Amino acid sequence: MTDDYLQQALDFIYGFIDYEKQRDPNAKTSWDLRRVEEVLHRLNNPHLRAKTVHIAGSKGKGSVAAMISSVLTTAGYVTGLYTSPHLHYYNERIRVDGKLISDEEIVNLVARLKPEVEAVNKKAAYGRLTTFEVTTALGFDYFALKEADFQVVEVGLGGRLDATNVVKPEVCVITSLSLEHTDLLGNTLTAIATEKAGIIKPKSIVVSLPQVEEADKVIESVCRKQGAKLIKVGRDVTYEVLDFDDTRQSLIVHGRLGDYKLTIPLLGDYQLGNAATAVAALEVLIEKGNDIPLKSIIDGMASVKWEGRLQVLKRHPLVIVDGAHNQDSVRKLKQSLRKYFKFDKAILIIGLSSDKDLQGIVTELAPAFDRVFATRSIHPRAMATAPIAAEFKKHGIEAEQTEDVSVALNGALKLAGAGDMICVTGSLFVVAGAIEVAEGGKLQ
Repeated sequence: MTDDYLQQALDFIYGFIDYEKQRDPNAKTSWDLRRVEEVLHRLNNPHLRAKTVHIAGSKGKGSVAAMISSVLTTAGYVTGLYTSPHLHYYNERIRVDGKLISDEEIVNLVARLKPEVEAVNKKAAYGRLTTFEVTTALGFDYFALKEADFQVVEVGLGGRLDATNVVKPEVCVITSLSLEHTDLLGNTLTAIATEKAGIIKPKSIVVSLPQVEEADKVIESVCRKQGAKLIKVGRDVTYEVLDFDDTRQSLIVHGRLGDYKLTIPLLGDYQLGNAATAVAALEVLIEKGNDIPLKSIIDGMASVKWEGRLQVLKRHPLVIVDGAHNQDSVRKLKQSLRKYFKFDKAILIIGLSSDKDLQGIVTELAPAFDRVFATRSIHPRAMATAPIAAEFKKHGIEAEQTEDVSVALNGALKLAGAGDMICVTGSLFVVAGAIEVAEGGKLQ
């Protein structure tokens, strides 16, 4: 199969409205799950074939999804994992048993999907399908083709009107909530929590990470209205750290069905909560009669892989990438850098998407770094470097500006001593750029 066929398939997928690349504050008024259900019905409802774990949240949902899918695969189940956005390749969004969907499979599925999408869009009874909705349909169809036992599905944006919210989940998971995508989801935690809690179905079982009071009240209220059982991490399932180094951390999770001594190769205090959340969700699946042995939980958590979160690209000097992109997550990043790593001077490379809280993020990061490079990804929604530099100047820091992540990274490396640390953050797209520089052997 030639690259031309793949490009034609991707051109078809990206030929629709793509809210990951362009924002429309009025977009939510045009979202309608009925058109997603319509195209899935034309594909014989692949989304209803596998047992589903549905995960919404502002932060941590990808990590929790990766943990749960790793355990289910280790337990011997054919497991689909659907996440977004991708770091490097479109294929990363759709995986079965940890293996990315192949280029050939994308081409074949698009050929099958294309007439159904065109039929729905021609009628446009509920509006026209978007790029994310088409991708979601493709993902469900792939999992059905692979005869997946489980599909672990990460919400794309919000929850209530997200394309993934057509599933009938075995368990709903809500990870940490904070202000994000305020142009689309609302500018209060109550509004955002209401959108995220939209994944809660009648009589379902819900696992929630600890939330601030405002969000917690919304989740509790929706669970009561839906007659859903709520399992809270921090109340019903607890955890404690045992030890850690700069490559992994160990913890014990006190679940409702037992205790689990785990080691995870992911750093950050928040990953401890994510691990406990994954265990809480897995316990729900066990209670529903699924065979998930303790050894599978231990081994699956130990082998989980999730790029771009406190990931070390180089040791001397330290080069660390992390996809933190709001004030709360960069605050946790700052704390984690000091907890897990030893270094002398700290150099920051930062690029943001245009809808992010520039002032809040810079306020958190400015005191923690000696030098700053402002950069941007190639993503259409990338923020220009000038306002980033201007915000750092308010804190007395002259940020060097460059439009290229590789230039910023190699510029930082020239300044750094062997005992120093370079941190790349602000956007998963900037992080992806840094990883590609490192994997391409372009770190000087």
